[in-house]
Amino acid sequence: MIDVDAREIVVEGVDVRELYGAKNVYLEQIKSLHPKLRIVARGNALKVIGSKGDIEPFERRFHQLIEYYNRYGHISKEVVSQAFAASATAVEQLAEPMENGTILYGNNGLVVKARTRNQQRMVDIYPANDLIFAIGPAGSGKTYTAIALAVRALREKEVRRIILTRPAVEAGEKLGFLPGDMKEKLEPYLQPLYDALNDMIPPLKLQKFMEEGTMQIALLAYMRGRTLDNAFVILDEAQNTTRSQIKMFLTRMGRNAKFIVTGDVTQVDLPRRSDSGLVGAMDAVRGIDGIGFVEFDRSDIVRHPLVKHIVDAFSRSEQHDDKE
Repeated sequence: MIDVDAREIVVEGVDVRELYGAKNVYLEQIKSLHPKLRIVARGNALKVIGSKGDIEPFERRFHQLIEYYNRYGHISKEVVSQAFAASATAVEQLAEPMENGTILYGNNGLVVKARTRNQQRMVDIYPANDLIFAIGPAGSGKTYTAIALAVRALREKEVRRIILTRPAVEAGEKLGFLPGDMKEKLEPYLQPLYDALNDMIPPLKLQKFMEEGTMQIALLAYMRGRTLDNAFVILDEAQNTTRSQIKMFLTRMGRNAKFIVTGDVTQVDLPRRSDSGLVGAMDAVRGIDGIGFVEFDRSDIVRHPLVKHIVDAFSRSEQHDDKE
């Protein structure tokens, strides 16, 4: 007589909606692969009923599936099949070959990949450079690509934390007129960084990262005095830093750190365009081994097709104004 056992597996740090798939497609697949077990999902708990000899290997492989999801942020029917195959003994065996140009898999199976020549160049020079300057027009994907590289580095345990920062320079608006305390005033300014992260990290996981400090989003002023070890740090909107600010930022680099600086020198929001320290900083460090440069252009713009024409129109207008 077979003794019937029951075990509850609690799914922690993972959005079960992502893990089980749309309309529970992956959960139903898991059930079909284990006809001897009764599997019932209630919230973030999975109750498994059956013989001890069947439950133990199921639990081990289910945790491997969760580990795979935490590492790659992606689940597919093929991955589920492989996870519960008799030969699957480690999460490394579940890894799927990345599609050409793919940086990582984001939420809901989103494929985050280099979509232009200079985005791919940024991915290519990343392994050999601990500091990269990515400069170019709005919409060219420089910040999005940088964040994708950072999330991949965190998943692959190359770094222990990600820090995203921006200078607090108002783009024509006055922060003082916004409602709320200083944190609430600044959150809309940092929203583009949150938008990219929300594409790549499940909401519950991102919230956990924020709470434990694995993911930090802060203003540049708060970088002063810090030494950033084992971190992937992105300075966005760097055209709005002064020479002293960007020097301060670059000298925060600690052991096993990766830094990416992004900016658009045509959109300086400082009182005087000449106050920007970005170009001067690039000129100062150019030629140092381990520092890479990617210059994006209008051909890299991946937003609405009209954005390229808008950038061209403003460029022509500014050239005309300079001649007058």
